[in-house]
Formats: sequence, C-alpha cells, structure tokens
Amino acid sequence: MNNSKIGVSIVLPTLNEKENLQLLIPELINVVNKNDIENYEIIVVDDNSTDDTSLYIESLQTKNKNIRIIVRKDKNSLPKSIYEGIISSKQSHVMWLDADGSMDSESVDKLIKKQIENPEEVFVGSRFIENGGYKGQEKEENYNFLQYLKKISNSEDSLIAIILSKYFNKIIGFLLDIGVSDLTSGFIIGKKEYFIDDVFSDSVYGEYFIYLMKNLIEKDISVNEIGYYCKPRHAGVSKTSTNYIILIKLSLPYIKAAIKTNLRRN
Repeated sequence: MNNSKIGVSIVLPTLNEKENLQLLIPELINVVNKNDIENYEIIVVDDNSTDDTSLYIESLQTKNKNIRIIVRKDKNSLPKSIYEGIISSKQSHVMWLDADGSMDSESVDKLIKKQIENPEEVFVGSRFIENGGYKGQEKEENYNFLQYLKKISNSEDSLIAIILSKYFNKIIGFLLDIGVSDLTSGFIIGKKEYFIDDVFSDSVYGEYFIYLMKNLIEKDISVNEIGYYCKPRHAGVSKTSTNYIILIKLSLPYIKAAIKTNLRRN
C-alpha cells in the first residue's frame, strides 16, 4: 500500500561519478521504498562523463524503469544540469543532491520524511545548524582539529576548498541575512513548481543556491533547514580546485550573488 501522498523526482547532476553512483543509487531506492513512495524517479543528469556513467545507468534501467539519464552535450554547468533534471521530472516534488556520497541515505531520508509531513514547504539540508556538520565531522565525535585535517587530507576532497567554503559561507550569510544558514547547500527538496528557470540560467556554479533561497523567501514559501552531517566523497576527484587563487576566483560569483540579492531586498 502506498502511504505517501507525494511523488518525488531525485536529480543527480554528475561528472565522472560512476563509482559513487554505484553506492548511492541503491541507497536512494531503499529510502523511497522505506517511505512507501511508489511514484518516484531518479534522474541522472550527466555532463558527458568519460567514465562510462551513461552505460552504467542504462544497465540499471533494464531492471528499474524509474531510473533515467540525460546526457548533456553543452558546456559543463552544474546549475543548468540541475534545471534540466527539474524540467524533465514527472513527479510533484523534486529533490537534488551531490552524487559524490557527501549527502548520505540517512540525510536523504530525513528530508523526504519532512516533505511527506509538510508537502507545501521546502526543506534544505544544512551543515551549519544543530545536528549538522561539515565534511569529516561525525555526530558524536569530539574531534581534535589536527585529527580532522588529517582525516580530510586522506580523503578525495580538497582540504583547502573545505576550509575556505566553511568560512566563506559565513561571509555570505553576513552579506545576505535572510535566515538561512547554509547558503551553499545544494541539497534540497520542494514542489517542482517552486523552482524557476532564472535562478539557474543566470548562474555559473553553486551561487545559484543563493538566488534560489532569496526567490523562495520573496514568494513567502516556507524554507526549513534540516541539519545533516556532510560526508567526505567516497571516490573520484573533487570538482573544486585545490589552488587557493582559483578558489578565490570561483568565489566571486557567490559574493556577487549575495550583494545583488541584498540590493534587491533593500
């Protein structure tokens, strides 16, 4: 019996994440089944990967028709990949998250359960509130900072990017005080109709999320943050540069988005 009153499309933007998808997709299927969601789909939007991602997804489709893939041929773009998944989705609600394993099945389950209980609201996975933590932090871990640095250094993530991102988010929050702690989350679920083209088409990378939060709040849509513990990536290579000069350049669109949206508010 289907107890859920919502349908969910889960969008996974990817670029050479085959190894991580092999772990993530079965976990996502378990989550939707556990929540009695019969109307679901998993949409992999691939930026023309070279690791046979498309072949892997096609092999899954022979057993599960709820799994789909869109292979993009245009210039690589995270926000445009996400929006292609949104507009092609067939269900009432859309969730998207990174495909690198940083948002695990337990966290996905938390957001989906909240959405089922409150179908008109939007839920954002947040690393910067209670019951949340950044990459490498565990729930009950009283970690030493040096131990934390060592743990991340041994993962596939960029240590420089993690440290800068954590404090960079605080700067954005200061510039744009709209009551959302994790303005670079990229982990969200809500009604498909809430997510509009302009937010994604005018963005370069992850700054789309700043525009999205502002747009939702301006439309008086309830946005709720749910704490989750962001995991280090399972496999593959981080798409974020390890060069701090390049990272600073990549941060400029975020600063621009924060200033731009703040000016609109004023």
